[in-house]
Amino acid sequence: MIAHFKARILASAITMLVILNSNPAHAQTAIAPAPAAKADAATTQLDHISIQVVGSKGPAIFLIPGLSSPRAVWDGVVSELAKTHRVYLVQVNGFAGDEPRGNLKPGLLDGMVAELDGYIVSEKIKDAALVGHSMGGLVALMMAKAHPDHVSRAMIVDSLPYVGLIFNPGATVATMEPQAKMIRDQMAAGYGKPANAAFAEQTANGLALKPESRAKVKAWVMAADPRVSAEALYEDLITDLRPDLASITTPLTVVYAWSATLPKGRADAMFQGNFKAAPHVDYVPIGDTAHFVMLDQPDAFMTALNGFVDK
Repeated sequence: MIAHFKARILASAITMLVILNSNPAHAQTAIAPAPAAKADAATTQLDHISIQVVGSKGPAIFLIPGLSSPRAVWDGVVSELAKTHRVYLVQVNGFAGDEPRGNLKPGLLDGMVAELDGYIVSEKIKDAALVGHSMGGLVALMMAKAHPDHVSRAMIVDSLPYVGLIFNPGATVATMEPQAKMIRDQMAAGYGKPANAAFAEQTANGLALKPESRAKVKAWVMAADPRVSAEALYEDLITDLRPDLASITTPLTVVYAWSATLPKGRADAMFQGNFKAAPHVDYVPIGDTAHFVMLDQPDAFMTALNGFVDK
């Protein structure tokens, strides 16, 4: 499993590797106050997620962050997008210091999908575009599978249809589930124990390249409720959408990172090989970046995002 550490593709994967090779009591993260809502944003609070709305007109685009990440991960693109789009910023309850609400029990990912779709229906949103990073990319794929009539297209950012693949190319839910349960229980057991900044820094250093990117990721890791991260990671590990890709007719844009650690050829093979069954998919590799592409390479990511929304 350590051999796959260099893949450093998903936040969940790095988190698992750190926990499995450290004292689980040190996997505790401190709960920091949730960031204030944007001045021009309206917020809807639901059981599994909250949604902030920025921009008053234009096509709808939903931005879904990944494991332990707040909606602030999209700060670098929101103001530009809001000029031409109505932007819906999703945040998982229990991340960024928010109350966990309904996310301390099974069904977190399915709950996110149900609430996103319910919101789209109740607000009478037409042709919604979804952008999801890491675990958020999996949620976007789940939405495209379950509600194709409500999703016009989806951008999947540095996320695979099954996260277990980065540990073992032959991984299945059955082979990964025992380990996933152990990881979940170890992570959740850290709740209420002293925060460990070294753990958060180690995680951040594996997920971002630039110092300023790493500082943000470290703060986000420390602000997430480990019980929610534990359940979200477990559900990520037991959700395999590979068998469903051929039936997902929603157009997909897959953005993925490559660097000296993960050379482009390996990244191409991993992402293009695992999404090739999707009938409508484009690929956008971005170099010199780790998992948090939007932080390490904001200009290249904005270019990719503009290409996606202009389709």
